[in-house]
Amino acid sequence: MSVSFENKETNHGVLTFTISQEQIKPALDRVFESVKKTLNVPGFRKGHIPRPIFNQRFGEEALYQDALNDLLPAAYEAAVKEAGIEVVAQPTFDVVSMEKGQDWTLTAAVVTKPEVKLGAYKDLEVSVEVSKEVTDADVDARIERERNNLAELVVKEGAAAEGDTVVIDFVGSIDGVEFDGGKGDNFSLGLGSGQFIPGFEDQLVGHSAGETVDVIVTFPEDYQAADLAGKEAKFVTTIHEVKAKEVPALDDELAKDIDEEVETLDELKEKYRKELAEAKEEAY
Repeated sequence: MSVSFENKETNHGVLTFTISQEQIKPALDRVFESVKKTLNVPGFRKGHIPRPIFNQRFGEEALYQDALNDLLPAAYEAAVKEAGIEVVAQPTFDVVSMEKGQDWTLTAAVVTKPEVKLGAYKDLEVSVEVSKEVTDADVDARIERERNNLAELVVKEGAAAEGDTVVIDFVGSIDGVEFDGGKGDNFSLGLGSGQFIPGFEDQLVGHSAGETVDVIVTFPEDYQAADLAGKEAKFVTTIHEVKAKEVPALDDELAKDIDEEVETLDELKEKYRKELAEAKEEAY
């Protein structure tokens, strides 16, 4: 993992880190195994589409967002540790590059722990009450995460909306000159995912398959590539497909797709309730 940290102002900075192909490939495999369970593709039994056929029909990039969601927490934690910083707030992530066959590069805008002078603190007593109760909301949240992981991308008619995925070609240029890393073909981009620089995805909302859109954006001043930082760029973007996410029904069939050891949704809820309770006991 490559990690760098740059202070921008008091207690604020940008953490840049990579996720290696050695980590990406297994994550893509895990996501594919989860996603394929819901796919109905002519010529194949449900859940049995071969990986090469999936990549041909949907593009491997369709797996990128879920794979990133899977990898990001651990990768970020490792990057913070390697950078030797203490972060005190939720970071804001930005994807710098997610090229096929290459390491992924991301940035995290972070707030670090300020340097403070301690006053008298000895002999102070603090009591903290921690609830070990597992609520229905805890169980439902876990099932909802699994349910979303099994969502299927389905080609839709009409304009793209926030949350949809568009399959695009794009060519970027600054003052009419193309730049390295500014071109992509058949790229699956989740609108609202934050994969691209701010403003890019917003300008595709409301457009349909077959349209070509001139997306005008300005690279952030702290962008990793210094030759692009702060500059305005035009991306000629052609939309090939618009896909919407279809989430499976919350029923017994979903429960069996999530966990082969259960037969009903109630059984899955009870199993998750026990697992969450055990996890809380171990944590506290």
